[in-house]
Amino acid sequence: MEQAFTELLRELEEFGEANDSSTDQRSRKMLNITHDTGAFLAVLVKACKARNVLEIGTSNGYSTLWLADAVGEGGTVTTVELAEEKAEMARDNFRRAGLHSRIRQITDDAGSFIAGRDAGEYDFLFLDSNRAQYVGWWDSLRRILADGCLLVIDNAVSHAHQLEEFSKLVEASDDFSGVLLPVGKGELVLLKEAGDAS
Repeated sequence: MEQAFTELLRELEEFGEANDSSTDQRSRKMLNITHDTGAFLAVLVKACKARNVLEIGTSNGYSTLWLADAVGEGGTVTTVELAEEKAEMARDNFRRAGLHSRIRQITDDAGSFIAGRDAGEYDFLFLDSNRAQYVGWWDSLRRILADGCLLVIDNAVSHAHQLEEFSKLVEASDDFSGVLLPVGKGELVLLKEAGDAS
């Protein structure tokens, strides 16, 4: 990892912490993943040789940069963010990192976006968004993730109570197996087994 990129990540970490501690308005918080979560995601993406990554919840692009760096040349990270102000901040950070050519930004409702994607279109999914909506997205998430690939959900320990219904859906699905890891704020890593989930 180049020094300039490492320094940008550190700058965004400091900005996120300072910003979030200065406001009580959730919509104004960056709510970035932790540094160790970023490193963990990067290792998973590289190990899986993922080339077509989907992230739900861009914020200011901190987590997206980890994913885009890991996916390598020729890979693409599609990242979805509803808040235009945050999407614009992220766009600037992608340019600064020199990774904008690997990133496809979508400013839209995530549920509507994923409902229109093709079956098996993505080989890695990362959810860091409005957890109350995950249950409604489940069928689309299962459909658009390719067999043998990973779905990772952030805040699975820190906000476990908000994921209870979603976790029940996962447990009732024969085509997924998973593990909860104490990385960052808790990462739920789900593997889609071979088979048709449509």
